[in-house]
Amino acid sequence: MAGLLQPVLAGLVTALVGFASSFTVVLAGLRAVGADESQAASGLLAVSVASGVCAVWLGLRHRLPMAIAWSTPGAALLAATGPVPGGWPAAVGAFLVCGLLIVAAGLFPVLGRAVAAIPGPIASAMLAGVLLPLCTAPVRALVEVPTLAAPVVVTWLLLHRFARRWAVPAALVVAAVAIALTTPGGIGAQGLKPVFTLTAPEWTVPAVVGLALPLFLVTMAAQNVPGMAVLRGYGYRPPLGAALRVTGLASALGAPVGGHAVNLAAITAALAAGPDAHPDPERRWVASVTAGVGMALLGLGAGVATALVLLSPPVLIEAVAGLALLAALAGALSAAVADPQAREAAVVTFVVTASGVSLLGVGGAFWGLLAGWLMLLLFRRRPTPDAPTPDAPTSVAPAPDAPAPPVPTSVGRAGE
Repeated sequence: MAGLLQPVLAGLVTALVGFASSFTVVLAGLRAVGADESQAASGLLAVSVASGVCAVWLGLRHRLPMAIAWSTPGAALLAATGPVPGGWPAAVGAFLVCGLLIVAAGLFPVLGRAVAAIPGPIASAMLAGVLLPLCTAPVRALVEVPTLAAPVVVTWLLLHRFARRWAVPAALVVAAVAIALTTPGGIGAQGLKPVFTLTAPEWTVPAVVGLALPLFLVTMAAQNVPGMAVLRGYGYRPPLGAALRVTGLASALGAPVGGHAVNLAAITAALAAGPDAHPDPERRWVASVTAGVGMALLGLGAGVATALVLLSPPVLIEAVAGLALLAALAGALSAAVADPQAREAAVVTFVVTASGVSLLGVGGAFWGLLAGWLMLLLFRRRPTPDAPTPDAPTSVAPAPDAPAPPVPTSVGRAGE
């Protein structure tokens, strides 16, 4: 019993930290692309349940600690993109396309290799440009609503120093208390019921090109690739193809009820896969399965979470979301400028993406990726024998808050 308690507790912590640290990012993203209150709550419920089901299935099937989460960078991309031509139904159609692309990457390895071939600095710069607008929200909140934002930021700073994994959840609790003390009325009984709101998907070229493709690329490059790296770093050989097929199918099925994407966890992966989950690597899968159950149960409170967000000044919730993404922004910026020969191209990608420019109905993430890639092709110098090229990163930085993994010991089943 004692041996089972440790991974169960680790799984519960993984679910709580994963949900509380970034659900505000999901709600901000869904609202930005046109979801109303009920549709946003439905989307949060969808990705929570989908993450839970995938984690339970993969953990039981492969006996590996394959933690699953929603795409936090993908949600930040939604917030940065804003409304798309065709409105919320077109956004739902883009979510469905993204899910199918993830399934295709699991079925056809060549597609996964094509995503992996995106230069690491360019992918990291695009991610950093997507995250930047949300990460400036704490500063704006301190100016616009200082009495509400200051306790949130101070709480985050203190916990970030002494108990890092609880910094964002604690800041969220302080924000909720501030909202409760300053907002008359309450959530109401309607906010307590978990409800799926169905939306018929529609497809427009701007939504597919400007939202579905960048969402797929960000989810693959900033979640699935680092998630695999964390698992491999702890000595596991996870089946990438199976993980992509399962999470892609779950994303596609969740799209009509507002779910944007689910994937391998990156930021919280180490909580379930590391030694804190269990000394025996063969027992850590219990933590990921428990985390999946916990995530699905936490999703039942999506209506309450959405109502709480709507009661607050928008910039305050954006500030909490921005605090949750600061570590990811730091990791992305570091990886983007690590290679001197790709640095200018990465900066171009970052600037174009962060500008939020929309051309032909297509958002800045796509144009940033395109501009950076062209810049890299046109101006990157070829290496010469006298001037060897330093090794460039091949993917975005792994989870910034994950501890350094031990030397791999090849635990678990062989990957696909």
